Amino acid sequence: MQNKSKKILELFTSRNKIYLAIIFLLLAVICIENRNMIIPAIFLFLIISIYSYYTSNKKKSEINETIQDLTLTIDSAAKTSLINSPFPLMIIETNGNITWKNSKFTEEFKNVDIKTYLNNLILDVKSDIINKEKNDNMPIVKHIQVNEKYYEIVAKFVKSKNNKEKNNKDYIMMLYFIDETENIKLQKEYKNSKSCVTIMMIDNYEEIIQQIESEEKTKILAEIDKCVYEWTNQTNGILIKSDRDTFIYLFEQRYLENVKEDKFSILDKVKEIHTNDNLQLTLSIAISNDGITDKDKFKSAQEAMEVILGRGGDQAVIRENEIYKFYGGRAQEVEKRTKVKARVVAHALENLIKDSSKVMIMGHTNPDIDSMGSSLGMYRLAKSLGKNAYIIDSNENTTLEAFKATLLKDPEYEDILITKEVAEENIDNDTLLIIVDTHKVNYVEAPELLTKTEKIVIVDHHRRSTDYIENAILIFQEVYASSAAELVTELIQYAETRVELRAIESESLYAGIMMDTKNFTFKTGVRTFEAAAFLRKKGIDIIRVKKWFQSDLETFSKIAEIVAKSEIINDSIAIAIYDKKEKNSPLICAKAADELLTISNITASFVIGEQGDKVCISGRSIGDINVQVILEKLGGGGHITLAGAQVEGMTLEETKQELINRINEYFYELEN
Repeated sequence: MQNKSKKILELFTSRNKIYLAIIFLLLAVICIENRNMIIPAIFLFLIISIYSYYTSNKKKSEINETIQDLTLTIDSAAKTSLINSPFPLMIIETNGNITWKNSKFTEEFKNVDIKTYLNNLILDVKSDIINKEKNDNMPIVKHIQVNEKYYEIVAKFVKSKNNKEKNNKDYIMMLYFIDETENIKLQKEYKNSKSCVTIMMIDNYEEIIQQIESEEKTKILAEIDKCVYEWTNQTNGILIKSDRDTFIYLFEQRYLENVKEDKFSILDKVKEIHTNDNLQLTLSIAISNDGITDKDKFKSAQEAMEVILGRGGDQAVIRENEIYKFYGGRAQEVEKRTKVKARVVAHALENLIKDSSKVMIMGHTNPDIDSMGSSLGMYRLAKSLGKNAYIIDSNENTTLEAFKATLLKDPEYEDILITKEVAEENIDNDTLLIIVDTHKVNYVEAPELLTKTEKIVIVDHHRRSTDYIENAILIFQEVYASSAAELVTELIQYAETRVELRAIESESLYAGIMMDTKNFTFKTGVRTFEAAAFLRKKGIDIIRVKKWFQSDLETFSKIAEIVAKSEIINDSIAIAIYDKKEKNSPLICAKAADELLTISNITASFVIGEQGDKVCISGRSIGDINVQVILEKLGGGGHITLAGAQVEGMTLEETKQELINRINEYFYELEN
């Protein structure tokens, strides 16, 4: 160590002598050319020599002290070990100047410009020293990658003599390079060898099997099995057919990236399988690596499958770190629910109402006529069972003013609309909370009520989102239904107790179906018209329902202005901004989005407006473009043809640009 110290000091001394000799020669040349510069040159050379001598001695002292500090703390055996250390060592200043390095360091990094790797490291270490005020005995650990190798660097530092001066931040550091390449490879291999659990389910198996002949059944099932086995063979896993329509598949996590890149091509291959009657099959896939054991991962995959089926099936999801990534799901849903389920849910709901002290009903924030009509239908069911029922409603919404004016003319409904504050005071564990037209935790009228009772029922027709209410004891969520009003109408039809709907209740349910189907144009199935026929038999006033949807001249003028200012992107998508702050902005945006779809060659429309401190987006489509998938990327949801979203912390223009980015992303994923 002493020999090393002498060499370092000699190096500094020899460098200074060379610099002084060069300066002397330059000054001599100047003096030969101009004799008047002799005296100034002598003075200048003396000043430089004195300064060089002073700084040289100071640097020698610092290096000596640093090396002495290291020398005094270790014995002779340790000194030898330090110099001949099996891992690289170096002494470096915070300005990047390498003061000393051992032979192992020179050998390890002989073909590497190590300074390029250490620049950021030195800044990080210096920042830690200054900001965290670590003492000299606490090393700092950092990690870097040099070519194909990974190193853990332990930085042991001492203050420079200059550091005693105010605001001086110079340090001298000893860096220990510990090769952890093998360790990282082992960790990566361990992670890659972990299992991913997959559940694959044929969505419409029962419906297809019931409608085809035995000979064709064998052929269809064989084609499905072939698709599944070919797809799973790419990842060398274990496939088990656990049921007639369900497969369980385990594969190593190292293949998960390949699965993502493939983007579940099997979904399209299965849809290419058609029966003789041209019936189409679809597949749902749920993959999860969440959990410690395979049993935990299987439960996680089951939860993911519930989300997929709640979104209409015909898609795949990967669940990692409790985050869902969806693939597919861009096709229009096909009606495939049965009346049996509606009957079973109706009976279960009746029993829950009977076993509760009271019933509270709420829809989503800024409720529409579908939400309110569904709430009134649930209110009448509870009253028919002899229970007190209340509808939680805020008075901030202007979209239902005409309807509420009609409703409150009847004395029976004066006390059933309560605020969320009143509901919170009166709810208890024996209260049944029925949520209609939404299933999202942060989209209900009063989220705080979800933790006040253990009895929660959900009736919804929207595609399942990842932030769904998990503690519901009964869920009637059918994405193939046109509206929540349609589902509530079915529950009333199949209830064992005879339910006599009053005129305004029937009309509100009918209005809910009308609104969500755009006058029976979009998302209508056989069951939709059956529900509408049931309500029509109750003697509803179609004219009065029509009036609830009418816009005044001022609103119509605003809608016309929005349509006139709309911008067309991707040849067929209209985007418009409504920049006026009004209570009924969401209603105006929704109507403007509907109006834009009446223009030829427009296949989808989005209208952006302000709703309090948030920005709201209304999306509409004729079915060619899935607005739900687009707005889901912005935290929204809905259906293929009708969706919405609320964005926080962004301006209208920023939201518009983000929406355009998501639309482009949607088309990119569609093409690839």
